[in-house]
Amino acid sequence: MTMIPLFSDVAMNKNLDLLGAVKKVLDRHWYVLGEEVTGFESEFADYVGVSHCISMANGTDAIEIALRSVGVEPGDLVVTVANAGFYSSTAIHAVGAVPLYVDIAPSCMTMSVNALAEALKQKPRCVIVTHLYGQMANIKELLALTHDAGVTLIEDCAQSHGAKLEGRQAGSWGDAACFSFYPTKNLGAMGDGGAVVTNNDKLATRLKAIRQYGWSSKYHVGHTGGKNSRLDEIQAAILRIKLPLLDTWNVARRDIASRYNEAFSGLGFDALPFVDESFAAHLYVTRIHRREALREFLKAHGVATEIHYPIPDHQQVAYPQSLIAGSMAVTNSSCQKLLTLPCFPGMTDEAVESVIAAVKKYFEQ
Repeated sequence: MTMIPLFSDVAMNKNLDLLGAVKKVLDRHWYVLGEEVTGFESEFADYVGVSHCISMANGTDAIEIALRSVGVEPGDLVVTVANAGFYSSTAIHAVGAVPLYVDIAPSCMTMSVNALAEALKQKPRCVIVTHLYGQMANIKELLALTHDAGVTLIEDCAQSHGAKLEGRQAGSWGDAACFSFYPTKNLGAMGDGGAVVTNNDKLATRLKAIRQYGWSSKYHVGHTGGKNSRLDEIQAAILRIKLPLLDTWNVARRDIASRYNEAFSGLGFDALPFVDESFAAHLYVTRIHRREALREFLKAHGVATEIHYPIPDHQQVAYPQSLIAGSMAVTNSSCQKLLTLPCFPGMTDEAVESVIAAVKKYFEQ
C-alpha cells in the first residue's frame, strides 16, 4: 500500500526548470548576496506590497533579527500565542526577551483580540501575530490595539504566503513581517530560507546590517546583535521560479480544503471554516476527540497525518516558568485535538477522494 503523504512537491516541481536555475548560479560563480537574492527580494516585496524585503537564512532567524531590529532587549515582554510550534518563542528567547503567552480565538486558532487587550496592560515591547495554518489572524483589530498602545506588531507569515484580507497581503499590515521558505511552505525553497518585509526604511537598514554581522559597511560593525543569516543564491533562484505560481498553488490548496469541508460536514469534524483568500490553506487542520484512534485508522488505510502542534509553548519542559496572560483554555484544549490531513498542490483527485473515503469509513464504524 502506498501512503498518501502529508505533503509532496513532486507535481509542483515537475515542469519547473530548477536545474537551469541552479546552473545559472553555478555559471556566475557568485553564491551569496548576488543578483538572484537582489532579484528575489525585489520581486517578493512587490508581491507582498511593501517597500523592502530582506532575505535571511531561515524563518526563525527572520523573527529573531526582526525583534532585534525593532529594539527588543533582554527582559522585554513579547506577546505571542502558544499553539504555533515554539518557533516565535525560540526567537524571543534568543534575544533574551520574555514570551507572554495569550489565548487564541476558537474560530480561527489565531491570537484572540480580547486576550491581547488584556496582555497589553502589562506593557509589552512587541507583539508577534502568527497567521497560523495559512489563516490570517484578526489583524485589523489586533493592529488597532497595538497602535493605540504604541506597541510594535510583527506578523509571523511563515504559513501564510499569499493570504489576503481586503486585498492586502499577509505581511503588509504590521511594522514588519517574517516569512519562512522551508521546502513544505506555500512558497518553499529546496532548503532553508526566510525573509523580513517592511515599509520602514530605517528598519530595513537595520535588518540588512544585523543579518550580516551588524555591519553598517563592510568590516565596520555599527549594530549590536549581528548574525550571519543570509539566503544563498541557489535558493533565491529557485524561489524566483516558484513565486509566479504561488497564487495558483494557493487556489489548489483551497479547493482541496473546500472539498474536505463539504465531505466532512456533519461528521463531528471541527475544521477551519474559511476557504476565501484569507486562508492560504498551508495546512488542513481539524479538531477531533480521540484523535489517536482516527490517526491510527487513517495510517492503516494509507493516509499520512500529523499534529500541528501537540504541546503548547507554555507547557514545554525547558521553560517551566512561562508567563501567561489570562486563561489558556482554548489553546490547551485545541492542542489535545488537532490533526492535520494531506492538502497540497498536485494532490490527485484520487488521493483526495481516498482521504475522504477513509475518514468517512472511520466515522461509520
